Amino acid sequence: MTDPGDAPAGNATRSHARGVPRQRHTSGSATSGSATSGSAPSGSATSGSATSGSAPARPAPSRTGSRARPKGGAGRRARPVGRGRRILRTAAISLSVLVLATAGVGWWFYEHLNGNLHSVPLTDGSGDSAGKEKADAFGRTPINLLVVGSDGRTNASDCKLGGGCSQTGVQSGSNADVEMVMHISADRSNATVMSIPRDTVTTVPACKDTETGVSTNGYTGMVNSALQYGPACQVATVHRLTGIPIDHFVKLDFSGVVKMSDAVGGVSACVDKDVYDTYSHLKLAQGTHTLKGVAALEFVRSRHGFGDGSDLGRTYSQHIFLSSMIRKFKSAGTLTDPTAVYRLADAATKALTVDTGLGTISKLIGLAADVDKVPAKRITFTTMQTAPDPGDSNRLVPAATAQSLFATIANDQSLTNASGKKTAAASATAKAPAAASTVPAAQIAVTVENGTTVTGRASAVATALLDKGFSSGTTTGNAAGTTSTTTLAYGSGHKAEAQTAAKALGLPSSHLKQSAATGTGLTLVIGTDWTSGTAYPAAAPADTKTATADAHAETADQSKTCAKVSPYKTVSLDGVAMTPTQAYRAATGTKDSAP
Repeated sequence: MTDPGDAPAGNATRSHARGVPRQRHTSGSATSGSATSGSAPSGSATSGSATSGSAPARPAPSRTGSRARPKGGAGRRARPVGRGRRILRTAAISLSVLVLATAGVGWWFYEHLNGNLHSVPLTDGSGDSAGKEKADAFGRTPINLLVVGSDGRTNASDCKLGGGCSQTGVQSGSNADVEMVMHISADRSNATVMSIPRDTVTTVPACKDTETGVSTNGYTGMVNSALQYGPACQVATVHRLTGIPIDHFVKLDFSGVVKMSDAVGGVSACVDKDVYDTYSHLKLAQGTHTLKGVAALEFVRSRHGFGDGSDLGRTYSQHIFLSSMIRKFKSAGTLTDPTAVYRLADAATKALTVDTGLGTISKLIGLAADVDKVPAKRITFTTMQTAPDPGDSNRLVPAATAQSLFATIANDQSLTNASGKKTAAASATAKAPAAASTVPAAQIAVTVENGTTVTGRASAVATALLDKGFSSGTTTGNAAGTTSTTTLAYGSGHKAEAQTAAKALGLPSSHLKQSAATGTGLTLVIGTDWTSGTAYPAAAPADTKTATADAHAETADQSKTCAKVSPYKTVSLDGVAMTPTQAYRAATGTKDSAP
């Protein structure tokens, strides 16, 4: 990140052309799918009621030789008709009451579920975001959301399930025990779920939790710690680490895992050996089990039971659990039983914290429908490739191959495409150039910041801009930290200037973002995706083989996969270190988590 010869970022001089009319841009947002209908007459039909006009008078019957009709005789003959009308009227009223009652229950149910939801904004108050997914050539937009499992002991229930509150009591903060970036393709044909190990060290940007007021000026630390400063900070941290735009957030706590697993009637999971994790308390015999409640929580939290006893092994077993849950959702009958649907919906909405963009039942239903469109064989679970942190052997950093995995997700590229060719959606997104602008380069100054570990990057790019005729007010500096994705930020009303600069550098429009922190100028932060040259490298299809190398990629349809129990002495029983299998056999007095 050091860039000798570059002026400090704080000393950057921004030059703004005065008196130059700025092109006014109107966002060309099309309203799709909304038809405006005129006032249609209400289609209410009156059933069982006949409206009679004035009938012509009949000639009076001859009374000669005929008996006079008893008074009121006509009324008795009309009685059956009147009774029929009363029956129809009663039926109509009863039906109306039934319809209203049913509608009332449905409305109550909808409002009840909405009331369960807790939603938070994905902004730290500065106006910055974690990017926006770009539509493909057909106007379809991919979905990227960060799924977080919190380790917070913020209530008595989570304290009981997670432990650790005997000394501290109920706690206020939490870390992201589980982090997964879930990507659903623009055409809804495929999805990728990428786990980020909690031990990964990265740069946490300056953040402020708008709900609690807790803030940080930024630091280098474990990726999961950003949640202490709010969901927006956690999302921004993952975006900075991966370069993947993230629009949505879903958080689940300890008790939420228990409620969800119970609501679906348990989740099937297999272990390849006997296992007893004395830390998470998971104890299972070799084979397949239906995990409910606490047993499900023990399984997804088990760190010492699987793999090498690190967080990597835990991500693999979590993929097995989630794949099984997806298969159960998609199986016949799961979502057709009204009682089961209510139980599941009630549990889910009570268990989840979501961003405001998903903060209603209708939006969550839409998300579930999008996931349901993807076949299980096209849902790929992966884990971000890592390497040991040079400064701490107990911590991890992203491996070089992780950049290919990040690119496949950011470019909407399927990992289930065996040919490795980019999808049509990915091609359209990657090749989208920055739009043309009418603002002359001479009237535009850019602050260029080096967000790489390559010295001189800011100077090289700034010089190229000056050579292309940009304002002499263009300056250089160092970014706050290393960033994986190059971005060109612009202030409100300065999109045209940003488009001119992006076009000159060959920077795709997907790398432009509006930021209140930029003020009235332009700030180009050069990321590790542009470590050489003065023109942004043309996007190329990521090699799917490289993207999935060492990423432990498996699809959700693989029902016979068993979690690999650790062969190492990762647990301790009565002060003696042993393998999880040895611990299982030694703990004869401890009941299994599931039969």
